[in-house]
Amino acid sequence: MANTILVGAQWGDEGKGKIIDVLTEQADIVVRTQGGNNAGHTVYLGETKYVLHLIPSGILRPKKTCVIGNGVVIDPVNLVGEIDGLLKQGISVNGNLFISETAHLVLPYHRELDEQREILKGKNKIGTTKRGIGPAYGDKAARTGLRMIDLINADRFEALLRIRIKENNEVLKAFGAKPLSFAKVHAEYRKAGDRLKPFVTNTVVYLHKATRRKAEILFEGAQGTFLDIDHGTYPFVTSSNTTSGGACTGSGVAPNRMNRVVGVMKAYTTRVGEGPLPTENQEIADMLHKMGREFGATTGRARRCGWFDSVATRHASMVNGIDEIAVTNLDGLDTLDTIKACIGYRVGSERLDYIPNDIEVLAKCEPIYAEFPGWKTPTHEVREWKKLPAKARSYLKAIAELSGAKLTIASVGPARAQTIFV
Repeated sequence: MANTILVGAQWGDEGKGKIIDVLTEQADIVVRTQGGNNAGHTVYLGETKYVLHLIPSGILRPKKTCVIGNGVVIDPVNLVGEIDGLLKQGISVNGNLFISETAHLVLPYHRELDEQREILKGKNKIGTTKRGIGPAYGDKAARTGLRMIDLINADRFEALLRIRIKENNEVLKAFGAKPLSFAKVHAEYRKAGDRLKPFVTNTVVYLHKATRRKAEILFEGAQGTFLDIDHGTYPFVTSSNTTSGGACTGSGVAPNRMNRVVGVMKAYTTRVGEGPLPTENQEIADMLHKMGREFGATTGRARRCGWFDSVATRHASMVNGIDEIAVTNLDGLDTLDTIKACIGYRVGSERLDYIPNDIEVLAKCEPIYAEFPGWKTPTHEVREWKKLPAKARSYLKAIAELSGAKLTIASVGPARAQTIFV
């Protein structure tokens, strides 16, 4: 498999967790490179459902090593809870999980600030998960953040935390919010730090040694291309680089050590939160929600849904350097007579074949559609490319061509077995 970066090619929630789990079979190490516990990857093993927020999905496969990289922001208390949840389900993390000592911490004042800022925005809110991710990355950029290396040093952490809580309490008071108790936060985080200390190491050096010995590494992205802080639909984005470049900065592995980029996209389009979604369609959303699909793994919120948008996925292929694509949730379209795919945008008399950077222009974009005949037959039990309905194969080929990348995987359900290699 060589070293592979896996990214979401839409607005997140593309089914990356399942595809990561499938590709992990060929990998030695799985690395999470950005984001925090605002992201969720759902994996089904048999009848058991696993929802992971910080730990890479590779943890579900025996003898695979998982790394939480320096580009991730970590809520230590949440991470301990996630570890305990896996242990209760019989999944071991001892000896096969490493945490970067330079990953930044998410602290309670980050969550409070996240919520207060959303309240202040009112109808212009971003739709954040209120997990404190943005403020944590803000402190990182402002060089005032605390890191895992601080957390596991008891004296240093106590001194730094005292300063940061005192400062942020003043900000919270200005918002009219209740100040935090240093003693309570310190006790909770000290306990989590003691628990996590055995996992914390210099992951950059570890991964460099792994590349030297030709280990095969899978770099696991969270969220999706259009939630990238630089290349997404700003300001309705997350606070990290969700595109392929983020895999290098978020892990310390150099670009010339990467061999391929796999983009994951649904056979339609979804997003959670606010911001333009040109192909949004309420009829499709209602259909998918009634099927029990398209609810956020982290928040439980109903996702906004629409037709496949190849303008977006072409842009994602360009920005990420996507070599191959995995198309998920094909079975969600099994009952439709006609399926649409957006092939361009129209704004007034102008046609656009790219995502405009001006959010106000994007909000005015009207999709130009191509129509495809539906296959009107269940696909969830199909396991071979040639056994997919001919119309389903034609649709998949069309959206791959429109996206500008090679189709290598089609997924017809959440289970490992419901995967078709093309």
